[in-house]
Formats: sequence, C-alpha cells, structure tokens
Amino acid sequence: MNDNVDLIFFGALGDLAARKLFPALYHLQSCELLPKSVRIVALARDELDSGQFVALLKEKVRRYINPQNWSDACWEAFAERFDYLRLDFTDLESYRHMAERLSASRTSIFYMATPPSLFGPICRNLGQTNCLNGDCRIVLEKPIGHDLQSSHDVNDVVAEYFTEENIYRIDHYLGKETVQNLLVLRFANRFINTQWDQSCIDHVQITVAETVGIEGRWSYYDTVGQLRDMVQNHVMQLLCLVAMEPPNAMTAEAIRDEKVKILRALRTIDASNVTEHAVRGQYAAGWQKGEAVPGYMQEDGCENADSDTETFVAIKAHIDNWRWAGVPFYIRTGKRMPEKLTEIVIAYKSLPHNIFTAGGNITNRLVIRLQPNEGISMQMVSKLQSLKEKMGLVKQDLNLDFLGSSTMTRIPDAYERLILDVIHGDQSLFVGREEIEESWRWCDSLIRAWQVQHLEVKDYHAGSWGPAKADLLIEKDGRSWNG
Repeated sequence: MNDNVDLIFFGALGDLAARKLFPALYHLQSCELLPKSVRIVALARDELDSGQFVALLKEKVRRYINPQNWSDACWEAFAERFDYLRLDFTDLESYRHMAERLSASRTSIFYMATPPSLFGPICRNLGQTNCLNGDCRIVLEKPIGHDLQSSHDVNDVVAEYFTEENIYRIDHYLGKETVQNLLVLRFANRFINTQWDQSCIDHVQITVAETVGIEGRWSYYDTVGQLRDMVQNHVMQLLCLVAMEPPNAMTAEAIRDEKVKILRALRTIDASNVTEHAVRGQYAAGWQKGEAVPGYMQEDGCENADSDTETFVAIKAHIDNWRWAGVPFYIRTGKRMPEKLTEIVIAYKSLPHNIFTAGGNITNRLVIRLQPNEGISMQMVSKLQSLKEKMGLVKQDLNLDFLGSSTMTRIPDAYERLILDVIHGDQSLFVGREEIEESWRWCDSLIRAWQVQHLEVKDYHAGSWGPAKADLLIEKDGRSWNG
C-alpha cells in the first residue's frame, strides 16, 4: 500500500465538504489514522491563497465538530496538509497548473464533491492535461444519473479514464457502523443465520425518515423526488444487505455479486400492480417540535404551483428467490417526519401453537437502528413479574447500544470509514456499476407505472408518518409499521 497520497477535492468550498468531508478528515487526523504523507489539495473557483482558504475552512468545519473533540493543536497539524488551488472546472488551461503539482510516484485520489453534471467534463480535462499518471482513483458522490440511460452515460464517460477497480462510488450509508455490523450479525451468528429466511421471517420493514424539508433545494428536488433521492440508492443498499446470500469472501467483488443478484430478483412493479404496491405523498403544512412548518408547495423557491413531486414513498416489494419467497419488504421514506429515524425491522412469524393464553401472541422483532443511537435490539417475550397473574406475558427488549457498549466517546461518521478505505484501496463498502444500473432499472419501471396510472400524491401533514394510505398498504396484510 502506498501511503504517499494526494487527496484532491473538487468543490472544496461546497456544503458537502464543510459538513462531512473535512470534518471526517479532521477526526482521522485526531485519531492518528491519517497517514503522515497524505496531502490535501483543495480546488474551488474562489480567488484565495492557501492561508485564506485554511482560515475560512476552520470557521466552517468547527461548526460541525463537537467542542469536546476540538483541539487547536490538532487543527494546526491538520492545516499543514492543505494546498489550495483556484480552478475553473470547465477550463482546460486551469488543469495544467494542477498537473504540475501532481507526481506519478504518489497516489492521486480525485474526489468529486460536485454536481454529477461535472463528472464527465472534469474527467476529460484531467485526461487531456496529463493529470492521470501513476495510480489514480476517483470518488463519485450520488446521484449517478437520474435514470438508467443517464447512469449509463455518466459511467461510460468516467470509464474512459478510470478502470472499474479505481472508481469509488459512495453511498455513505454503507460506511455506517450499523450497516457493516449487519453483515457480522447475519453471517457470524449461527442462531440468526439459520433463521434468516421465509421459514422464520414474516416480513421486513425498512424506514428512512427525515425531519427536514427540502432545505432550500426546491428547484433541484422537484426534478428528483424521494424515490430517486433515497430509494434508488440508500434504501436499495439496505435491502440488498438484508436479503443477499453469504458472499464467498469479504471482498468487494464477492459482496457486489450477491447484491446484484438481489436487485435482479426484485419483482417488477409496473402499471398492472403499482396501485397495490406503492404510495406517493407530499407534505403539507404542519407542526414539528412545537413549531409551525410550511408545506412543500409553500417552501422558499417553489416554482411550480402544479408540482406532484413526491416527498414520501411507501412500497411493498417482493424478492423472487427461494430465501424470500412470500416475504414482503415494506419500505417507507419521507421528509418532514416526526423524527429522524433509519431502521430495519425483521418481523418473525408467530409460533404455530402458542401454549400461553395471557398476553396474546407477541411476536419477535429484530430492530437494527442506523440512526439515532446506532444499535440492535431484539423484541422478545418474557414472563410478567406479578403474583396476580401466574403466567402473564410481556414484551421486553434486549438492547445492544453500539456507543454505550464500546470504549469510544463517539461513533465515527460514515465518511471517516469510507475516506480511509479509499486511501487504503478497499472497495468493499462502495457501490459497483452493475448495482447502480440494476437499481435504476427497477426504479425506472416504478416511475413509468406511476406515470401511466397517474398515481397522484397524497397529502400528509408535516410532523406525521405520511399519508393514511401508507398505513393501509401494510395494514391490509394484517401487519403494522414498527413503533
């Protein structure tokens, strides 16, 4: 492994860099996990020198670092790694100045913290100005396209200049500690592994709920919607990790192969069944944490009074293979929900014969929490401690809190793990081209079905769990959402 690495950030003054990327690098510096020979080249269009950039960056980054984790000494050591270069991303001549600062003896990692529309032009300019010498890698943020065809186009352009082994497509959910632990939970525990199929599991729920609205991104979000923004990437990755077969090794290629099989086994939702399998919603004005919040159509920047863009999606999906035959996967994700919550719920089947009559037939649920309070809990049945009821039953939670059960003071952010893996050349937590394109293929079919059937968006009040029809989607099967 070559620790002589140049991390080159396109869009170094953007929101993603300030909120996630540079705080992650700061924490790696603080933990002494960032190799000493790593240099950071920050690229943006502003007329600044390196000192001015570092001063501006410090002001931004400090907002996203817990005060108890801040150290001026650590920042000073971190700041010494930086070199700032003004760059017009579309101007070929600007890249020649960057080429002078790169060396074929060092690994160059080009991080695209930019809109996807710039991926192609940046790659072409890098290729035409002799910037791609030696070991070169590229990191791509989502979205990779807005449908299958555009995804093909983006991937084709990048593939002209980088091999697949050197393309790191980030889905930051895969860097979360709980997501990685999902693989360990499934494949390192026999008592769970042997019951992970249709013989024991009744259904699966995946919830990704956000309390925020569209945060000033109305013109962008209105062309995207919640299906493209969340389901096509984050939710599909979680579904794949829950459903995939054991890979033959913990390598990027083996893991990706198994995830692709799941995406191909997803039953198509088309015009013939979309009304029974999908619900669209759009938040109206409501209340959150005691404060009035506007509806989607009253947000700043609203440009389309007739917009039917969905801010909420609920889906009943099926995977047509032996392991998951007859097991529905209920998915819901939306904005302006009551709480920020990402969880996977594995609901087990009831016992075929229950000898305990008091307390009803309580079923087991395994709840995997990604946020907040990352951890895993098992909802199980135990005896009610009572003299009045001889054999009353009560539901209890066996809870594993990742932070509370560790010696760490904080759970590392997903980007810390992912950036470290890029430096080390480990692709196991990154998304392959086939995964992205198979996911788009399935989502494109669902979007076409919405359009053909004119599936309208249902209003839901901000601060609620979505339209009433989303509850009916699961309740008509005799089930209910967790919580």
